[in-house]
Amino acid sequence: MLLGSGELGKEFVIALQRLGQYVVAADSYEGAPAMQVAHEFEVINMLDATSLDAIVAKHKPDLIVPEIEAIRTERFFDYEKQGIQVVPSAKAANYTMNRKLIRDLAAKELGLKTAKYFYATEFEQFKTAVMNIGIPCIVKPLMSSSGKGQSVVKTVYDIEYAWNYAMEGSRGDVKEVIVEEFIHFQSEITLLTVTQKNGATLFCAPIGHRQERGDYQESWQPCDISEKDLKDAQSMAESVTKALGGAGIWGVEFFIAADGVYFSELSPRPHDTGMVTLAGTQNLNEFELHARAILGLPIPKIELLQYGVSAVILAKRTAENYPVFTGVEQAISEPKSDIKLFGKPTTRKHRRMGVSLVYDSIGSDMKSLRAKAFKLASKVKVS
Repeated sequence: MLLGSGELGKEFVIALQRLGQYVVAADSYEGAPAMQVAHEFEVINMLDATSLDAIVAKHKPDLIVPEIEAIRTERFFDYEKQGIQVVPSAKAANYTMNRKLIRDLAAKELGLKTAKYFYATEFEQFKTAVMNIGIPCIVKPLMSSSGKGQSVVKTVYDIEYAWNYAMEGSRGDVKEVIVEEFIHFQSEITLLTVTQKNGATLFCAPIGHRQERGDYQESWQPCDISEKDLKDAQSMAESVTKALGGAGIWGVEFFIAADGVYFSELSPRPHDTGMVTLAGTQNLNEFELHARAILGLPIPKIELLQYGVSAVILAKRTAENYPVFTGVEQAISEPKSDIKLFGKPTTRKHRRMGVSLVYDSIGSDMKSLRAKAFKLASKVKVS
């Protein structure tokens, strides 16, 4: 049972079906991308514990796979007691759905290097936190996804807007924010980390990414970082995933700065920046890796096969009817390129509706590949 049925869930369901699995996809609206390829679907409010319990009792899944944050995750502990495998584990799902739990685990319990941070539940407390951290600083809701509610406070005039924006972007019933020190990083990476039921922890080649409004706009694999920084990131990723427990793929985010590697965030599932692996950069893409890991199937090795870039295709306005895409023919007329459209039934401004993918042999010029991916994505218009 997949809880949350967006574009990442859609690719994951495809990977599961190729391994003969029967999938029920759940989300808050009908026609979500993963529902389109699942065997069955349920439309529920996943923050309603009674509704969640009802579909679990109805379908009796062997595995429950959360794909979003807005879920009554405390119910997962009871599901585990019933013998249901929660991916990657009930503890991991609870910790990583809330930035407070995962940041405190990383910084206070495991001693990982992170940006300085404070929490706030009311506006006056928030203003004090901003002043203590210093401007510029990053503001994020404790529970959100795809960059919703995230902003940078650049001047004192941004403070009230950042607070209101964070409150509006909060998912679930958690109304609290984290204020973080602004790290002057050289690069920002996702290290896809695979924990196995019966095998060593594995790492994909690091993925570089660029964000706007807290949401990724492009990602590329591999990202060029030093061997020392890569080993430090791998050590941190292994430490935090081991503490949380369970099998599956994790999107572990880091800042690479002049003074070393900073742990940023962690997602216990395929990561949006990891869509670049759909460009054939690896022998197994991130969705295939997740499927194998949660099913306990062996993953002998993760190999980098070629360079790749993904660039997002965004909607420019809100519409409640199925969108029409133009420019797809031009976008895929280029060699070594592809387009993935997610099939979302509605749009809103800046909503991710698809990605362009480009690839070339190892050693290719990554700057040129990034420019090509952006150019192809810009050809596709959502109307």
